[in-house]
Amino acid sequence: MNPQVELNLALILFVPWFSILAWLFWAYPRQPRGALRTVYDSASLIVSTLVAGWGMHWSMYNADPHAGAIWKQVLATSVAYGLFLGLMTVAIVVRWRWLRARTAAAATSASPSPEDHSRPLPGKVES
Repeated sequence: MNPQVELNLALILFVPWFSILAWLFWAYPRQPRGALRTVYDSASLIVSTLVAGWGMHWSMYNADPHAGAIWKQVLATSVAYGLFLGLMTVAIVVRWRWLRARTAAAATSASPSPEDHSRPLPGKVES
């Protein structure tokens, strides 16, 4: 097998699955979508892919050579997949909290102030 293909086999095999997960991360939730969210989503996907690639290479070089040739691929696949999923999970949780805080801040700024509640409504007589 070509040494470059062997070194990157785990990433090559996971490209379709990583692509599906990346599309789901990008597409949901559909709103709100702004420039800051696009930058955050892009950075999350790029960092997750780079760290997965780094983990794959690290595990290929650090796998026990006495365990057999397949062990390098098994370890590389497991490490790359685990790192990608771990970082994407962190990115989803951070994005979820950020969007909830943003929605709560928007709701707070749109709600009437306490002074508005203390005034009587027109046509109502206070006793």
